[in-house]
Amino acid sequence: MSKDAAATRLLLVQAARRRFAFDGYKATTVRDIAADAGVNVALINRYFVSKEGLFRACLDRVARDLGQGEARAPGIERALEDLVVHVVRAPSDEDSLQLMLLLRSSGDDAADAIRRETLRRYAQRLATAVGDEVTDDLLIRAEIALAVVLGMTMFRTSTRVEPLTSAEPDAVAGPLRDALRALLAPSR
Repeated sequence: MSKDAAATRLLLVQAARRRFAFDGYKATTVRDIAADAGVNVALINRYFVSKEGLFRACLDRVARDLGQGEARAPGIERALEDLVVHVVRAPSDEDSLQLMLLLRSSGDDAADAIRRETLRRYAQRLATAVGDEVTDDLLIRAEIALAVVLGMTMFRTSTRVEPLTSAEPDAVAGPLRDALRALLAPSR
């Protein structure tokens, strides 16, 4: 893919993420997204096939950002560190948009199915990273851990609950790591 095509894809994903987060999936049109990105609407179909494909690309980015360390060696400590780093780094508007994409009800069955699939896929990867065998119990605990991470991110970015929002990274990292370890560590 050319540099221009990659840049255009990125512009479309960024514009779509903002529109989907603020206006919702159903109310967002591909024309709105293309206008926000400053490109021809036909490029959405060219690069993403459809509005649904563009939404999937937005959520794939969310899952990729949450699972930044997935290419590294598996294990509970590596998985914990990846989750903790995501939460304690400085909150940004980009984090808020990504969170809103995961949490906002779309009113569209296909978009909601994509959202559920994204969250389920990430929970599965998390369970695989921390356990030798992925059982229903471990998958449930991975989903709870993901809910904790999303909740912490929401508190720090969208609702800006204090003192959590302005807390020093070390003040957040330790208790969060302990809570996630309690959720994800193998049962004895």
